[in-house]
Parts: sequence; C-alpha cells; structure tokens
Amino acid sequence: MGTFAKKVEINDGMRKMINESLIMALATVNKKGEPHNIAVGYVKVISKNQLLISDNWIVESLENIKSNPNVSLAVWNKNWEEVCIGYEFKGKAEYFTSGKWIDEIKKLPINKGEPCKGAILLTINKIKVLD
Repeated sequence: MGTFAKKVEINDGMRKMINESLIMALATVNKKGEPHNIAVGYVKVISKNQLLISDNWIVESLENIKSNPNVSLAVWNKNWEEVCIGYEFKGKAEYFTSGKWIDEIKKLPINKGEPCKGAILLTINKIKVLD
C-alpha cells in the first residue's frame, strides 16, 4: 500500500515527524543485490529534498552505499499504534567524513558524546506515503 507524494518535497508535517521520531529505518542494497536495513535515530532535514544522517556506528550500510548509492529511509509517527502514518524517502546517498556535513551533525544535541564518524547526505527523488 501507499501512494507517492505529488511533490518531491519535505513538507512541515514530514519535518515534524522526522524531528519527533526516535527511530527510523535506513535500507541499502549490497553488491549481490541483497537488502540490508538498520535503525537510525540521528537525522536532520537540511532542505526541501535533503536529509542528513549521522554515522556514529554504521558499518555494513556504508559499504553498500559505496557500491550502490540508492537508499530509502522510512519514518513513522510516534503514536503509530493509534494512527499509523509514515513516509518512505527514496534517493541517492553520499558519504562524507569531513567538511560542512560533519560540522552540521556535530552540532545536533542528540549527537553529544557520540563519535560522529561521518555523515550521509540523502538527496530525495521520491516520497511514498505509508498508510
């Protein structure tokens, strides 16, 4: 189920959901075409079509991104047991170990005391409504 959003643009409702969510799911694919999914909780909306994901402990997903940058990030509202609404953000991932994106994730209060090894910049090309 689910429908694609008419605009590939993170709206205020999506931004709020990302900001309030404790855990989101990041899906990647390895060289053999096998899917891999992990929980991430350090995500920031940085533009209408870009998300920044902190790499504090990510290993296998980074290897997958190097060989196939196509990823998806799923997020649900925090009261999903009452009304389940969410979004899947599909796009291309880039990985950074220095520069402005690392500086940006280090500023996030949730990253205080975390290693902040790198930053994954997700540029979105599709948004799917999960309902």
